[in-house]
Amino acid sequence: MKALFLFATTLVLPVAAADHLPPLLPWDGPTQALIQPQHPWVTPAELTDLTATPDYAQTISYLKKLVESSPLFRLEVIGQSPQGRDIYLVKASSQPDLIGKSGRPTLLVQAGIHSGEIDGKDAGLMLLRDIAHGDKAGLLAQVDLLFIPVLSVDAHERRGEHHRMNQRGPLQQGWRSNASNLNLNRDYAKADSLEMRALLKVLNQYQPDLYMDVHVTDGEDYQYDITYGFNEPFASLSPNGASWLAQVYRPYLDRQLSRQGHIPGPLVFGLDRMDFSKGLSGSTSTPRFSNGYGDVRHLPTILVENHSLKPYKQRVLGTYVLLEQTLKLLQEQGKALQLAKKADENFRPQQQVLLFKAAEQPDLINFKGMSYEIAHSDISKAPYVKWTGQAKDYVDFPVYWEKVPAIETEVPTAYWIPPQYQDVIQRLEIHGVKMSRLTATKTLELQQLVASKPEFASKSFEGRVGVSATFTPQWRQLELVPGSVRVSTDQPLGALAVALLQPQAPDSFFSWGFFHGMFERTEYFETYAMIPWIEQQLVADPKLKQQFDQAVQADATLQKDGQARLNWFYQRSPFYDQAYLKYPVLLER
Repeated sequence: MKALFLFATTLVLPVAAADHLPPLLPWDGPTQALIQPQHPWVTPAELTDLTATPDYAQTISYLKKLVESSPLFRLEVIGQSPQGRDIYLVKASSQPDLIGKSGRPTLLVQAGIHSGEIDGKDAGLMLLRDIAHGDKAGLLAQVDLLFIPVLSVDAHERRGEHHRMNQRGPLQQGWRSNASNLNLNRDYAKADSLEMRALLKVLNQYQPDLYMDVHVTDGEDYQYDITYGFNEPFASLSPNGASWLAQVYRPYLDRQLSRQGHIPGPLVFGLDRMDFSKGLSGSTSTPRFSNGYGDVRHLPTILVENHSLKPYKQRVLGTYVLLEQTLKLLQEQGKALQLAKKADENFRPQQQVLLFKAAEQPDLINFKGMSYEIAHSDISKAPYVKWTGQAKDYVDFPVYWEKVPAIETEVPTAYWIPPQYQDVIQRLEIHGVKMSRLTATKTLELQQLVASKPEFASKSFEGRVGVSATFTPQWRQLELVPGSVRVSTDQPLGALAVALLQPQAPDSFFSWGFFHGMFERTEYFETYAMIPWIEQQLVADPKLKQQFDQAVQADATLQKDGQARLNWFYQRSPFYDQAYLKYPVLLER
Protein backbone atom coordinates (compact mmCIF):
# COMPACT_ATOMS: atom_id res chain seq x y z
CA MET A 1 0.00 0.00 0.00
CA LYS A 2 2.77 2.47 0.88
CA ALA A 3 4.06 2.41 -2.69
CA LEU A 4 0.96 4.28 -3.78
CA PHE A 5 2.09 7.39 -1.89
CA LEU A 6 5.27 7.65 -3.97
CA PHE A 7 3.23 9.63 -6.49
CA ALA A 8 3.27 12.58 -4.12
CA THR A 9 6.95 13.24 -4.73
CA THR A 10 6.39 14.03 -8.39
CA LEU A 11 2.84 15.39 -8.46
CA VAL A 12 2.67 18.04 -5.71
CA LEU A 13 3.51 21.03 -7.87
CA PRO A 14 2.52 24.70 -7.88
CA VAL A 15 -0.50 25.64 -9.94
CA ALA A 16 0.42 27.53 -13.09
CA ALA A 17 -0.69 31.14 -13.18
CA ALA A 18 -3.74 31.93 -15.26
CA ASP A 19 -3.74 35.71 -14.94
CA HIS A 20 -4.53 36.10 -18.64
CA LEU A 21 -7.86 34.24 -18.31
CA PRO A 22 -11.20 35.83 -17.39
CA PRO A 23 -12.13 36.13 -13.69
CA LEU A 24 -13.75 33.11 -12.04
CA LEU A 25 -17.12 32.77 -10.42
CA PRO A 26 -16.67 31.42 -6.86
CA TRP A 27 -17.33 27.70 -6.47
CA ASP A 28 -17.34 25.56 -3.33
CA GLY A 29 -19.33 22.49 -4.33
CA PRO A 30 -20.13 19.60 -1.98
CA THR A 31 -18.44 17.14 -4.36
CA GLN A 32 -15.10 18.28 -2.95
CA ALA A 33 -15.78 15.68 -0.26
CA LEU A 34 -15.09 13.05 -2.93
CA ILE A 35 -11.37 13.89 -2.73
CA GLN A 36 -9.74 11.48 -0.27
CA PRO A 37 -6.05 12.35 0.17
CA GLN A 38 -5.74 10.02 3.19
CA HIS A 39 -7.32 6.98 1.51
CA PRO A 40 -4.97 3.97 1.22
CA TRP A 41 -5.79 3.94 -2.50
CA VAL A 42 -5.58 7.68 -3.03
CA THR A 43 -5.28 8.46 -6.74
CA PRO A 44 -2.25 10.39 -7.98
CA ALA A 45 -4.29 13.47 -8.90
CA GLU A 46 -5.93 13.64 -5.45
CA LEU A 47 -2.49 14.06 -3.89
CA THR A 48 -2.34 17.44 -5.63
CA ASP A 49 -5.92 18.38 -4.68
CA LEU A 50 -6.84 17.82 -8.33
CA THR A 51 -4.49 20.46 -9.70
CA ALA A 52 -2.17 18.07 -11.57
CA THR A 53 -2.54 14.80 -13.44
CA PRO A 54 -0.13 11.84 -13.46
CA ASP A 55 1.91 10.95 -16.52
CA TYR A 56 1.35 7.76 -18.50
CA ALA A 57 3.73 5.57 -16.45
CA GLN A 58 2.26 6.73 -13.13
CA THR A 59 -1.29 6.33 -14.41
CA ILE A 60 -0.77 2.78 -15.65
CA SER A 61 1.21 1.79 -12.55
CA TYR A 62 -1.64 2.90 -10.29
CA LEU A 63 -4.23 1.32 -12.56
CA LYS A 64 -2.49 -2.06 -12.64
CA LYS A 65 -2.26 -2.15 -8.84
CA LEU A 66 -5.91 -1.17 -8.52
CA VAL A 67 -7.06 -3.83 -10.99
CA GLU A 68 -5.00 -6.49 -9.25
CA SER A 69 -6.60 -5.56 -5.94
CA SER A 70 -10.20 -6.26 -6.96
CA PRO A 71 -12.03 -9.22 -8.54
CA LEU A 72 -14.40 -6.68 -10.13
CA PHE A 73 -11.78 -5.51 -12.62
CA ARG A 74 -9.85 -6.79 -15.62
CA LEU A 75 -7.22 -4.92 -17.60
CA GLU A 76 -6.86 -5.39 -21.34
CA VAL A 77 -4.45 -3.97 -23.92
CA ILE A 78 -6.58 -3.00 -26.92
CA GLY A 79 -3.79 -1.75 -29.17
CA GLN A 80 -0.55 0.14 -29.47
CA SER A 81 0.05 3.78 -30.30
CA PRO A 82 2.25 4.96 -33.21
CA GLN A 83 5.13 5.30 -30.73
CA GLY A 84 4.55 1.82 -29.32
CA ARG A 85 2.73 2.54 -26.06
CA ASP A 86 -0.03 0.21 -24.93
CA ILE A 87 -3.60 1.51 -24.94
CA TYR A 88 -5.49 0.09 -21.96
CA LEU A 89 -9.12 -0.78 -21.33
CA VAL A 90 -10.49 -1.43 -17.84
CA LYS A 91 -13.38 -3.89 -17.67
CA ALA A 92 -15.44 -3.38 -14.51
CA SER A 93 -18.34 -5.65 -13.56
CA SER A 94 -19.60 -8.07 -10.97
CA GLN A 95 -18.89 -10.60 -13.73
CA PRO A 96 -16.07 -8.94 -15.71
CA ASP A 97 -15.29 -11.95 -17.89
CA LEU A 98 -18.81 -11.89 -19.32
CA ILE A 99 -18.91 -8.26 -20.46
CA GLY A 100 -20.40 -8.16 -23.94
CA LYS A 101 -21.91 -11.62 -23.54
CA SER A 102 -24.30 -11.36 -20.60
CA GLY A 103 -26.78 -8.90 -22.10
CA ARG A 104 -26.34 -6.48 -19.21
CA PRO A 105 -26.37 -2.76 -20.07
CA THR A 106 -22.81 -1.68 -20.83
CA LEU A 107 -21.35 1.81 -20.59
CA LEU A 108 -18.14 2.67 -22.45
CA VAL A 109 -16.35 5.76 -21.13
CA GLN A 110 -13.42 7.14 -23.06
CA ALA A 111 -11.00 9.78 -21.79
CA GLY A 112 -8.03 11.43 -23.40
CA ILE A 113 -8.94 11.30 -27.07
CA HIS A 114 -7.57 14.84 -26.76
CA SER A 115 -5.00 14.31 -24.06
CA GLY A 116 -4.86 17.93 -22.98
CA GLU A 117 -8.49 17.37 -21.99
CA ILE A 118 -7.88 14.67 -19.45
CA ASP A 119 -10.64 15.27 -16.86
CA GLY A 120 -12.23 11.89 -17.55
CA LYS A 121 -9.09 9.96 -16.68
CA ASP A 122 -8.75 11.30 -13.16
CA ALA A 123 -12.50 11.19 -12.50
CA GLY A 124 -12.59 7.59 -13.72
CA LEU A 125 -9.68 6.53 -11.51
CA MET A 126 -11.39 8.03 -8.47
CA LEU A 127 -14.65 6.26 -9.27
CA LEU A 128 -12.94 2.91 -9.87
CA ARG A 129 -11.15 3.31 -6.53
CA ASP A 130 -14.46 3.96 -4.78
CA ILE A 131 -16.03 0.93 -6.48
CA ALA A 132 -13.20 -1.38 -5.43
CA HIS A 133 -12.32 0.11 -2.02
CA GLY A 134 -15.28 2.27 -1.07
CA ASP A 135 -19.03 2.11 -0.98
CA LYS A 136 -19.75 2.23 -4.73
CA ALA A 137 -19.54 -1.48 -5.67
CA GLY A 138 -23.32 -1.52 -6.05
CA LEU A 139 -22.95 0.54 -9.23
CA LEU A 140 -21.91 -2.68 -10.96
CA ALA A 141 -24.71 -4.87 -9.59
CA GLN A 142 -26.59 -4.89 -12.89
CA VAL A 143 -24.44 -2.74 -15.21
CA ASP A 144 -21.03 -3.22 -16.83
CA LEU A 145 -18.43 -0.49 -17.30
CA LEU A 146 -15.70 -0.26 -19.92
CA PHE A 147 -13.19 2.53 -19.28
CA ILE A 148 -10.39 3.78 -21.53
CA PRO A 149 -8.35 6.12 -19.29
CA VAL A 150 -6.22 7.52 -22.13
CA LEU A 151 -6.88 6.87 -25.80
CA SER A 152 -4.26 9.19 -27.29
CA VAL A 153 -1.38 7.94 -25.16
CA ASP A 154 1.48 9.46 -27.18
CA ALA A 155 -0.17 12.88 -27.02
CA HIS A 156 -0.63 12.34 -23.28
CA GLU A 157 3.15 12.16 -22.95
CA ARG A 158 3.72 15.30 -25.00
CA ARG A 159 3.18 17.19 -21.77
CA GLY A 160 3.77 20.81 -20.92
CA GLU A 161 2.54 23.73 -18.86
CA HIS A 162 1.83 25.89 -21.91
CA HIS A 163 -0.10 23.59 -24.23
CA ARG A 164 -3.59 24.99 -23.65
CA MET A 165 -3.60 28.70 -22.94
CA ASN A 166 -7.42 28.83 -22.89
CA GLN A 167 -7.75 26.20 -20.15
CA ARG A 168 -7.36 26.17 -16.36
CA GLY A 169 -5.38 23.10 -15.47
CA PRO A 170 -4.17 20.56 -14.97
CA LEU A 171 -0.64 21.82 -14.51
CA GLN A 172 0.90 19.50 -17.12
CA GLN A 173 -1.32 19.13 -20.16
CA GLY A 174 -1.06 16.73 -23.05
CA TRP A 175 -1.43 17.54 -26.74
CA ARG A 176 -4.54 17.64 -28.96
CA SER A 177 -3.26 15.50 -31.86
CA ASN A 178 -1.48 12.14 -31.77
CA ALA A 179 2.15 11.45 -32.63
CA SER A 180 1.23 11.43 -36.34
CA ASN A 181 -0.44 14.84 -35.87
CA LEU A 182 -3.90 13.39 -36.42
CA ASN A 183 -6.83 14.69 -34.41
CA LEU A 184 -8.49 11.45 -33.32
CA ASN A 185 -11.88 13.12 -32.96
CA ARG A 186 -11.84 13.73 -36.69
CA ASP A 187 -10.84 10.15 -37.49
CA TYR A 188 -13.89 8.01 -36.67
CA ALA A 189 -15.06 7.59 -40.26
CA LYS A 190 -11.75 7.30 -42.11
CA ALA A 191 -10.01 5.36 -39.30
CA ASP A 192 -6.46 6.29 -40.32
CA SER A 193 -4.95 6.10 -36.84
CA LEU A 194 -3.91 3.07 -34.81
CA GLU A 195 -5.72 4.52 -31.80
CA MET A 196 -9.03 4.76 -33.66
CA ARG A 197 -8.70 1.24 -34.98
CA ALA A 198 -8.17 0.03 -31.43
CA LEU A 199 -11.31 1.85 -30.31
CA LEU A 200 -13.41 0.48 -33.17
CA LYS A 201 -12.27 -3.02 -32.22
CA VAL A 202 -13.65 -2.40 -28.72
CA LEU A 203 -16.99 -1.24 -30.13
CA ASN A 204 -17.29 -4.34 -32.30
CA GLN A 205 -16.15 -6.78 -29.63
CA TYR A 206 -18.17 -5.54 -26.67
CA GLN A 207 -21.13 -3.80 -28.37
CA PRO A 208 -21.69 -1.21 -25.62
CA ASP A 209 -25.15 0.29 -25.17
CA LEU A 210 -24.01 3.79 -24.24
CA TYR A 211 -20.78 5.57 -25.19
CA MET A 212 -19.39 8.64 -23.44
CA ASP A 213 -16.51 10.67 -24.88
CA VAL A 214 -15.07 13.14 -22.34
CA HIS A 215 -13.55 16.42 -23.58
CA VAL A 216 -12.90 19.99 -22.46
CA THR A 217 -14.22 22.80 -24.65
CA ASP A 218 -12.87 26.22 -25.53
CA GLY A 219 -14.95 29.16 -26.70
CA GLU A 220 -17.23 31.57 -24.94
CA ASP A 221 -17.38 32.03 -21.20
CA TYR A 222 -20.54 30.87 -19.44
CA GLN A 223 -21.66 29.67 -16.03
CA TYR A 224 -21.87 25.95 -16.89
CA ASP A 225 -19.01 23.72 -15.78
CA ILE A 226 -20.28 20.49 -17.40
CA THR A 227 -21.83 20.70 -20.85
CA TYR A 228 -22.71 17.69 -22.94
CA GLY A 229 -24.72 16.82 -26.00
CA PHE A 230 -25.64 14.33 -28.69
CA ASN A 231 -27.32 14.44 -32.08
CA GLU A 232 -30.81 15.55 -31.09
CA PRO A 233 -33.91 13.50 -32.02
CA PHE A 234 -34.99 16.09 -34.61
CA ALA A 235 -31.80 15.50 -36.60
CA SER A 236 -30.76 11.96 -35.70
CA LEU A 237 -30.29 8.80 -37.74
CA SER A 238 -30.98 6.91 -34.48
CA PRO A 239 -34.19 8.62 -33.33
CA ASN A 240 -35.10 6.04 -30.67
CA GLY A 241 -31.74 6.20 -28.94
CA ALA A 242 -31.65 9.98 -29.30
CA SER A 243 -35.12 10.26 -27.74
CA TRP A 244 -33.94 8.19 -24.75
CA LEU A 245 -31.01 10.56 -24.33
CA ALA A 246 -33.21 13.64 -24.62
CA GLN A 247 -36.19 12.48 -22.57
CA VAL A 248 -34.61 10.18 -19.97
CA TYR A 249 -30.88 10.77 -19.70
CA ARG A 250 -30.60 14.56 -19.88
CA PRO A 251 -33.32 15.44 -17.32
CA TYR A 252 -31.96 12.89 -14.85
CA LEU A 253 -28.31 13.90 -15.19
CA ASP A 254 -29.07 17.61 -15.08
CA ARG A 255 -30.94 17.11 -11.79
CA GLN A 256 -28.16 15.04 -10.27
CA LEU A 257 -25.38 17.40 -11.30
CA SER A 258 -27.32 20.39 -10.02
CA ARG A 259 -28.08 18.70 -6.69
CA GLN A 260 -24.37 18.13 -6.17
CA GLY A 261 -23.34 21.71 -6.81
CA HIS A 262 -22.48 21.62 -10.51
CA ILE A 263 -24.03 23.55 -13.36
CA PRO A 264 -24.90 21.33 -16.35
CA GLY A 265 -25.65 22.93 -19.68
CA PRO A 266 -26.28 22.31 -23.37
CA LEU A 267 -23.51 21.77 -25.88
CA VAL A 268 -23.85 24.94 -27.97
CA PHE A 269 -21.57 27.70 -29.24
CA GLY A 270 -21.97 31.40 -29.96
CA LEU A 271 -22.99 32.38 -33.47
CA ASP A 272 -20.83 35.50 -33.51
CA ARG A 273 -17.70 35.77 -31.38
CA MET A 274 -18.01 39.55 -31.35
CA ASP A 275 -21.73 39.69 -30.58
CA PHE A 276 -22.97 36.97 -28.25
CA SER A 277 -26.45 38.51 -28.23
CA LYS A 278 -27.06 37.11 -31.72
CA GLY A 279 -27.62 33.70 -30.19
CA LEU A 280 -26.22 30.20 -30.30
CA SER A 281 -25.39 27.49 -32.80
CA GLY A 282 -26.33 23.88 -32.14
CA SER A 283 -24.50 21.35 -34.29
CA THR A 284 -25.50 17.96 -35.68
CA SER A 285 -22.24 16.09 -35.96
CA THR A 286 -21.13 14.05 -38.94
CA PRO A 287 -19.37 10.67 -38.52
CA ARG A 288 -15.88 12.13 -38.24
CA PHE A 289 -16.79 13.01 -34.63
CA SER A 290 -17.62 10.60 -31.81
CA ASN A 291 -21.24 11.66 -31.37
CA GLY A 292 -21.85 11.81 -35.13
CA TYR A 293 -20.28 8.39 -35.58
CA GLY A 294 -22.31 6.95 -32.72
CA ASP A 295 -25.49 8.34 -34.25
CA VAL A 296 -24.92 6.72 -37.65
CA ARG A 297 -23.79 3.50 -35.96
CA HIS A 298 -26.91 3.41 -33.76
CA LEU A 299 -24.79 3.63 -30.63
CA PRO A 300 -26.20 6.31 -28.28
CA THR A 301 -23.22 8.61 -27.76
CA ILE A 302 -22.70 11.51 -25.36
CA LEU A 303 -20.07 14.12 -26.12
CA VAL A 304 -19.00 15.71 -22.83
CA GLU A 305 -17.38 19.13 -23.06
CA ASN A 306 -16.35 20.45 -19.66
CA HIS A 307 -15.75 24.18 -19.64
CA SER A 308 -12.10 25.06 -20.06
CA LEU A 309 -12.25 28.20 -17.90
CA LYS A 310 -13.44 26.31 -14.82
CA PRO A 311 -10.73 24.95 -12.45
CA TYR A 312 -9.50 21.41 -13.04
CA LYS A 313 -10.81 20.29 -9.65
CA GLN A 314 -14.33 21.49 -10.42
CA ARG A 315 -14.31 19.82 -13.84
CA VAL A 316 -13.00 16.47 -12.57
CA LEU A 317 -15.52 16.32 -9.73
CA GLY A 318 -18.37 17.16 -12.10
CA THR A 319 -17.20 14.38 -14.40
CA TYR A 320 -17.17 11.97 -11.43
CA VAL A 321 -20.83 12.78 -10.79
CA LEU A 322 -21.61 12.34 -14.48
CA LEU A 323 -20.03 8.87 -14.55
CA GLU A 324 -21.53 7.69 -11.29
CA GLN A 325 -25.03 8.89 -12.06
CA THR A 326 -24.92 7.46 -15.58
CA LEU A 327 -24.25 4.03 -14.08
CA LYS A 328 -27.10 4.52 -11.62
CA LEU A 329 -29.49 5.50 -14.41
CA LEU A 330 -28.50 2.44 -16.44
CA GLN A 331 -29.41 0.27 -13.46
CA GLU A 332 -32.99 1.52 -13.81
CA GLN A 333 -33.34 2.41 -17.49
CA GLY A 334 -30.67 0.36 -19.23
CA LYS A 335 -33.10 -2.20 -20.64
CA ALA A 336 -35.22 0.58 -22.15
CA LEU A 337 -32.09 2.00 -23.78
CA GLN A 338 -31.22 -1.42 -25.21
CA LEU A 339 -34.70 -1.69 -26.74
CA ALA A 340 -34.36 1.78 -28.26
CA LYS A 341 -30.96 0.90 -29.68
CA LYS A 342 -32.30 -2.32 -31.18
CA ALA A 343 -35.23 -0.47 -32.78
CA ASP A 344 -32.77 1.88 -34.51
CA GLU A 345 -30.66 -1.06 -35.69
CA ASN A 346 -33.73 -2.76 -37.16
CA PHE A 347 -35.07 0.30 -39.00
CA ARG A 348 -34.46 0.37 -42.77
CA PRO A 349 -35.20 3.88 -44.11
CA GLN A 350 -35.52 4.45 -47.86
CA GLN A 351 -33.90 7.90 -47.59
CA GLN A 352 -30.91 8.97 -45.52
CA VAL A 353 -29.81 12.47 -44.64
CA LEU A 354 -26.07 12.86 -45.12
CA LEU A 355 -25.73 16.42 -43.82
CA PHE A 356 -27.91 18.86 -41.89
CA LYS A 357 -27.79 22.66 -42.03
CA ALA A 358 -28.94 25.29 -39.56
CA ALA A 359 -32.61 26.21 -39.37
CA GLU A 360 -33.56 29.75 -40.29
CA GLN A 361 -35.92 29.98 -37.32
CA PRO A 362 -34.37 29.46 -33.89
CA ASP A 363 -35.52 27.53 -30.88
CA LEU A 364 -35.62 29.55 -27.65
CA ILE A 365 -33.88 28.45 -24.46
CA ASN A 366 -32.82 29.98 -21.16
CA PHE A 367 -29.05 30.23 -21.03
CA LYS A 368 -26.67 30.84 -18.12
CA GLY A 369 -24.12 33.11 -19.74
CA MET A 370 -21.54 35.62 -18.60
CA SER A 371 -21.43 39.34 -19.22
CA TYR A 372 -18.79 40.81 -21.48
CA GLU A 373 -17.61 44.08 -22.90
CA ILE A 374 -16.04 45.02 -26.20
CA ALA A 375 -12.53 46.32 -25.60
CA HIS A 376 -10.05 47.77 -28.07
CA SER A 377 -6.53 46.40 -28.42
CA ASP A 378 -3.69 48.68 -29.42
CA ILE A 379 -1.74 45.53 -30.27
CA SER A 380 -4.21 44.02 -32.75
CA LYS A 381 -5.67 47.42 -33.68
CA ALA A 382 -9.08 45.83 -33.41
CA PRO A 383 -11.88 45.25 -30.92
CA TYR A 384 -12.16 42.02 -28.96
CA VAL A 385 -14.50 40.40 -26.44
CA LYS A 386 -13.46 40.76 -22.82
CA TRP A 387 -15.35 38.48 -20.41
CA THR A 388 -16.00 40.13 -17.04
CA GLY A 389 -16.48 37.06 -14.82
CA GLN A 390 -20.00 38.22 -13.90
CA ALA A 391 -23.00 35.94 -14.39
CA LYS A 392 -25.68 36.98 -16.85
CA ASP A 393 -28.83 34.96 -17.49
CA TYR A 394 -30.41 35.09 -20.95
CA VAL A 395 -34.15 34.39 -21.23
CA ASP A 396 -35.64 33.02 -24.47
CA PHE A 397 -32.22 33.03 -26.07
CA PRO A 398 -32.17 31.91 -29.74
CA VAL A 399 -30.35 28.72 -30.70
CA TYR A 400 -30.10 27.77 -34.36
CA TRP A 401 -29.94 23.99 -34.56
CA GLU A 402 -28.59 22.14 -37.58
CA LYS A 403 -31.79 20.22 -38.27
CA VAL A 404 -32.68 20.98 -41.89
CA PRO A 405 -31.59 18.29 -44.40
CA ALA A 406 -28.87 19.75 -46.63
CA ILE A 407 -27.78 16.58 -48.48
CA GLU A 408 -30.04 13.55 -48.75
CA THR A 409 -29.83 10.33 -50.72
CA GLU A 410 -31.93 7.34 -51.60
CA VAL A 411 -30.55 4.30 -49.82
CA PRO A 412 -29.43 1.68 -52.36
CA THR A 413 -29.92 -2.02 -51.85
CA ALA A 414 -26.16 -2.54 -51.81
CA TYR A 415 -22.79 -1.14 -52.86
CA TRP A 416 -20.26 -3.06 -54.99
CA ILE A 417 -16.56 -2.36 -54.41
CA PRO A 418 -13.96 -3.58 -56.94
CA PRO A 419 -11.29 -5.80 -55.33
CA GLN A 420 -8.45 -3.37 -56.06
CA TYR A 421 -9.75 -1.01 -53.39
CA GLN A 422 -8.49 -3.15 -50.53
CA ASP A 423 -7.85 -0.14 -48.33
CA VAL A 424 -11.53 0.79 -48.41
CA ILE A 425 -12.62 -2.81 -47.92
CA GLN A 426 -10.33 -3.19 -44.92
CA ARG A 427 -11.66 0.03 -43.37
CA LEU A 428 -15.20 -1.30 -43.65
CA GLU A 429 -14.09 -4.49 -41.92
CA ILE A 430 -12.51 -2.42 -39.13
CA HIS A 431 -15.84 -0.64 -38.67
CA GLY A 432 -17.60 -4.00 -38.42
CA VAL A 433 -19.65 -3.58 -41.60
CA LYS A 434 -20.74 -6.96 -42.98
CA MET A 435 -20.01 -7.80 -46.62
CA SER A 436 -19.79 -10.72 -49.02
CA ARG A 437 -17.22 -11.50 -51.72
CA LEU A 438 -17.82 -12.61 -55.26
CA THR A 439 -16.14 -15.91 -56.19
CA ALA A 440 -16.91 -15.92 -59.92
CA THR A 441 -17.38 -13.34 -62.65
CA LYS A 442 -20.85 -11.82 -62.67
CA THR A 443 -22.60 -9.28 -64.89
CA LEU A 444 -25.20 -6.96 -63.35
CA GLU A 445 -27.04 -3.81 -64.30
CA LEU A 446 -25.79 -1.30 -61.76
CA GLN A 447 -25.79 2.43 -61.26
CA GLN A 448 -22.51 4.25 -61.65
CA LEU A 449 -22.00 7.83 -60.52
CA VAL A 450 -20.08 10.12 -62.88
CA ALA A 451 -18.34 13.08 -61.28
CA SER A 452 -18.16 16.59 -62.64
CA LYS A 453 -16.91 19.91 -61.28
CA PRO A 454 -14.50 18.33 -58.77
CA GLU A 455 -13.19 20.72 -56.14
CA PHE A 456 -10.10 19.71 -54.20
CA ALA A 457 -9.28 21.23 -50.83
CA SER A 458 -6.65 23.95 -51.01
CA LYS A 459 -4.61 22.33 -48.24
CA SER A 460 -4.25 19.12 -46.30
CA PHE A 461 -6.62 18.41 -43.41
CA GLU A 462 -6.03 15.52 -41.03
CA GLY A 463 -3.37 14.15 -43.35
CA ARG A 464 -5.68 14.09 -46.40
CA VAL A 465 -6.69 16.36 -49.24
CA GLY A 466 -10.47 16.28 -49.42
CA VAL A 467 -12.61 16.58 -52.52
CA SER A 468 -16.22 17.25 -53.45
CA ALA A 469 -18.00 16.88 -56.77
CA THR A 470 -21.34 16.84 -58.53
CA PHE A 471 -22.55 13.38 -59.52
CA THR A 472 -24.75 12.17 -62.36
CA PRO A 473 -26.06 8.58 -62.23
CA GLN A 474 -25.77 6.23 -65.21
CA TRP A 475 -27.20 2.72 -65.55
CA ARG A 476 -24.70 0.27 -67.04
CA GLN A 477 -24.26 -3.44 -67.63
CA LEU A 478 -21.04 -4.09 -65.74
CA GLU A 479 -18.90 -7.15 -65.31
CA LEU A 480 -17.84 -7.77 -61.73
CA VAL A 481 -14.65 -9.76 -61.27
CA PRO A 482 -13.98 -12.32 -58.52
CA GLY A 483 -13.06 -10.64 -55.28
CA SER A 484 -15.56 -7.83 -55.75
CA VAL A 485 -17.27 -7.01 -52.46
CA ARG A 486 -21.00 -6.50 -51.97
CA VAL A 487 -22.01 -4.33 -49.01
CA SER A 488 -25.70 -4.73 -48.28
CA THR A 489 -27.49 -1.85 -46.55
CA ASP A 490 -29.89 -4.37 -44.98
CA GLN A 491 -27.83 -4.74 -41.81
CA PRO A 492 -27.53 -2.97 -38.43
CA LEU A 493 -24.62 -0.89 -39.76
CA GLY A 494 -26.35 -0.14 -43.05
CA ALA A 495 -26.60 3.59 -42.30
CA LEU A 496 -22.88 3.65 -41.56
CA ALA A 497 -22.18 1.94 -44.89
CA VAL A 498 -24.18 4.66 -46.67
CA ALA A 499 -22.31 7.41 -44.80
CA LEU A 500 -18.97 5.90 -45.82
CA LEU A 501 -19.72 4.85 -49.42
CA GLN A 502 -22.18 7.44 -50.73
CA PRO A 503 -19.72 9.94 -52.22
CA GLN A 504 -21.80 13.06 -51.51
CA ALA A 505 -21.57 12.39 -47.75
CA PRO A 506 -19.16 14.80 -46.02
CA ASP A 507 -17.24 11.99 -44.30
CA SER A 508 -17.40 9.37 -47.05
CA PHE A 509 -14.24 7.66 -48.17
CA PHE A 510 -14.59 9.61 -51.41
CA SER A 511 -14.74 12.95 -49.58
CA TRP A 512 -11.66 12.05 -47.53
CA GLY A 513 -9.67 11.32 -50.70
CA PHE A 514 -9.59 7.52 -50.99
CA PHE A 515 -10.53 7.62 -54.70
CA HIS A 516 -8.37 10.40 -56.15
CA GLY A 517 -7.22 8.06 -58.91
CA MET A 518 -10.58 8.46 -60.67
CA PHE A 519 -9.57 12.04 -61.52
CA GLU A 520 -6.39 11.05 -63.37
CA ARG A 521 -5.94 9.89 -66.96
CA THR A 522 -2.83 7.93 -67.90
CA GLU A 523 -3.41 7.26 -71.61
CA TYR A 524 -3.47 10.03 -74.24
CA PHE A 525 -3.40 10.48 -78.01
CA GLU A 526 -0.82 11.76 -80.48
CA THR A 527 -2.00 14.24 -83.06
CA TYR A 528 -0.47 12.26 -85.92
CA ALA A 529 -2.74 9.34 -85.01
CA MET A 530 -5.84 11.24 -83.95
CA ILE A 531 -6.35 13.45 -87.03
CA PRO A 532 -6.37 10.57 -89.54
CA TRP A 533 -8.76 8.63 -87.29
CA ILE A 534 -11.12 11.64 -87.05
CA GLU A 535 -11.09 12.10 -90.83
CA GLN A 536 -12.01 8.46 -91.31
CA GLN A 537 -14.84 8.67 -88.76
CA LEU A 538 -16.33 11.80 -90.27
CA VAL A 539 -16.59 10.05 -93.64
CA ALA A 540 -17.97 6.85 -92.13
CA ASP A 541 -20.43 8.44 -89.66
CA PRO A 542 -22.42 11.48 -90.89
CA LYS A 543 -24.17 11.75 -87.52
CA LEU A 544 -20.81 12.34 -85.85
CA LYS A 545 -20.12 15.29 -88.18
CA GLN A 546 -23.57 16.71 -87.43
CA GLN A 547 -23.00 16.42 -83.67
CA PHE A 548 -19.61 18.07 -83.99
CA ASP A 549 -20.99 20.98 -86.03
CA GLN A 550 -23.71 21.56 -83.45
CA ALA A 551 -21.19 21.44 -80.60
CA VAL A 552 -18.95 24.00 -82.33
CA GLN A 553 -21.86 26.38 -82.81
CA ALA A 554 -22.75 26.16 -79.11
CA ASP A 555 -19.24 26.29 -77.64
CA ALA A 556 -16.95 29.28 -78.11
CA THR A 557 -13.94 27.26 -76.98
CA LEU A 558 -14.45 24.72 -79.77
CA GLN A 559 -14.68 27.57 -82.27
CA LYS A 560 -11.20 28.86 -81.37
CA ASP A 561 -9.21 26.03 -79.78
CA GLY A 562 -7.93 23.27 -82.05
CA GLN A 563 -6.77 21.08 -79.18
CA ALA A 564 -10.25 21.29 -77.64
CA ARG A 565 -11.66 20.03 -80.95
CA LEU A 566 -9.34 17.03 -80.90
CA ASN A 567 -10.31 16.34 -77.27
CA TRP A 568 -13.99 16.45 -78.24
CA PHE A 569 -13.47 13.60 -80.69
CA TYR A 570 -11.13 11.73 -78.36
CA GLN A 571 -13.74 11.66 -75.59
CA ARG A 572 -16.16 9.99 -78.01
CA SER A 573 -13.67 7.49 -79.29
CA PRO A 574 -13.17 3.89 -78.13
CA PHE A 575 -9.63 4.87 -77.11
CA TYR A 576 -10.81 7.17 -74.29
CA ASP A 577 -10.42 6.05 -70.65
CA GLN A 578 -13.89 4.77 -69.74
CA ALA A 579 -13.09 4.86 -66.01
CA TYR A 580 -12.18 8.55 -65.96
CA LEU A 581 -14.39 10.56 -63.56
CA LYS A 582 -16.46 7.47 -62.74
CA TYR A 583 -16.87 6.66 -59.06
CA PRO A 584 -15.68 3.04 -58.87
CA VAL A 585 -18.10 1.98 -56.12
CA LEU A 586 -21.28 0.81 -57.87
CA LEU A 587 -24.84 1.06 -56.60
CA GLU A 588 -27.33 -1.80 -56.69
CA ARG A 589 -30.93 -0.65 -56.56
